[in-house]
Amino acid sequence: MSTIIDPAILFFIFGVFAGLVKSNLEIPQPITRFLSLYLLMALGLKGGFALHQSGLTLAITTSLGIAIFLACVVPLVSYFFLKTKISALDSAAIAATYGSVSAVTFIPATQYLNHVQIEYGGHMAAAMALMESPAIILAIFLANRAKSSVSQTKQSLKVGKLLHESFTDGAQLLLLGAMLIGILSGPDGQKVMAPFSVDLFKGMLAFFLLDMGLMSAKSFADLKGKPRVLFLYAFIAPLCHSLLALSLCLLFQVELGNTILLMVLAASASYIAVPAVLRHALPEVSPALYMGMSLGITFPLNIIIGIPLYALIAKWALGS
Repeated sequence: MSTIIDPAILFFIFGVFAGLVKSNLEIPQPITRFLSLYLLMALGLKGGFALHQSGLTLAITTSLGIAIFLACVVPLVSYFFLKTKISALDSAAIAATYGSVSAVTFIPATQYLNHVQIEYGGHMAAAMALMESPAIILAIFLANRAKSSVSQTKQSLKVGKLLHESFTDGAQLLLLGAMLIGILSGPDGQKVMAPFSVDLFKGMLAFFLLDMGLMSAKSFADLKGKPRVLFLYAFIAPLCHSLLALSLCLLFQVELGNTILLMVLAASASYIAVPAVLRHALPEVSPALYMGMSLGITFPLNIIIGIPLYALIAKWALGS
């Protein structure tokens, strides 16, 4: 309940309401872009300052390893399951979307942990960055293989180009750059940047989630006429993915806060980075399919119910 009455989450719910009643309320695109870049910069700085204090430990390496493993396994499992229900190309697009991660699901999750006073590692921002690219590369490889089997022609997968686009994407690069700056500047930099990266953060997040609520409401219409299995997948897959993350965290004895964030990352779906790539890599697949699922169903589900649910499950499993 504490998540729902959080002002940032309430602004998200209000945005959904405004969109559903077809209000003319809208946030100009340049402002939305600025807000997303600000949040990633603040998140990267916070992670960098934390890493400066902790250094690279076995626990941190373990968390990062689990993150990469999840980023490879989730899209593969999703693809081969969905392929039995829908076309291979549609399956690849959805697998890429659900195998990648959402920064704007991750950020409210960190705020929730701060609110309930559960500690987590600053390196989890790096885990989020590492989880974005593998799903895209795997899904496009599988899609190209499917297209080749149909056309009987070989289509080359330009892995180098995909990696370059993934790691030089403005948002991704800013997150990693801010983290590096935080590591290098340490406590002195943290004091200087606090008015920008800490004091303004909550208000900026609320404003951004208002816009995401408006976008989510508009995405509901994209799901009309889609197969029922996709609705079920958008609801059930996040929980299944989070439980996979939980099992790995239990196996490797990951701390509670980091376990919750890995569950949130595994349960999230991309609606910014992946769609931008898929529009060029898989033009045969309608963006309304994967955008409608991720933004219209999974994102609101995670923001309103998922984050506290994953935290509750993790606490129970770890006996905290």
